[in-house]
Amino acid sequence: MSEHVAATVRPHRKTVFGRFISMLWADKFAFFATTFLLLVVLCALIGPSLLEDVAGKQNLRARNAPPFVLDRGWVYFLGGDALGRPLFARIVVAAQNTMMVAAGAVALSITIGATLGLIAGYLGRWPSEIIMRFADVIMSFPSLLLAVIVLYILEPSVGNLIIVLAITRIPIYLRTTRAEVLEVRERMFVQAAQVMGASSGRIIFRHILPMIFPTLVTIATLDFAFVMLAESALSFLGIGIQPPEITWGLMVSQGRQYLTSAWWLAFWPGLIIILTTMSLNLLSSWMRTALDPTQRWRLEIGGKSND
Repeated sequence: MSEHVAATVRPHRKTVFGRFISMLWADKFAFFATTFLLLVVLCALIGPSLLEDVAGKQNLRARNAPPFVLDRGWVYFLGGDALGRPLFARIVVAAQNTMMVAAGAVALSITIGATLGLIAGYLGRWPSEIIMRFADVIMSFPSLLLAVIVLYILEPSVGNLIIVLAITRIPIYLRTTRAEVLEVRERMFVQAAQVMGASSGRIIFRHILPMIFPTLVTIATLDFAFVMLAESALSFLGIGIQPPEITWGLMVSQGRQYLTSAWWLAFWPGLIIILTTMSLNLLSSWMRTALDPTQRWRLEIGGKSND
């Protein structure tokens, strides 16, 4: 009986997901930023299957249709473009290509950069020198200029755009990973694993990588915003993804010649780019605190005070 009472009185411990939501709610800006990003991801996943036909259907009677006029249907809530296609549907469909390019470039660059950084930081001087000179060669070219040159030579497709943007971001993860590994490998638990005969691969992937992974995730969140802006800039210059494919940057490019007569053509996709970038920066700032054991208490106290 007493055990039953003790179990009843014992305070309920939050699950990992519950703690995550509580810490996220403690930072209201990060919470709403995450909500917006989830909405963007949802549009990227299911938007094309629902609105792709509508987004590509031309209606010359709705050319440059103004926003907030619903006489042509709810899909024209944000107005129509120069060919009468609904801007709302096109923004939703364009989210897939924009997110695909940014996510693909970040995933590829963090995989290659972190792997090379782990090797350079742990396996001695000569591998480190060769890998770091490789990073210096990439960083000697301005990233946007390198992307412009390569895409001018190659076909500006989604795959080529992902590869080019990933190459320009590899040194960021390489240098960060190497610096973190040089510090972590001197800690006692790594030296203990070496004394016990653990292989280099086991030490790197079981002991060192989990320690530096939160830092890489935080950088990747910020880098996602940078890559998305770079893709938008390349599409704006006309060497990114080409029609009939669409991205937010391409929509801004197509609407710039109508800025004086139909400002909404470039305004709405530009606003979505700004909001997505700002949300990613707010989420990155929250993750920097949430993933740091010495700073996490700020969010945990804030979450408890709101409960």
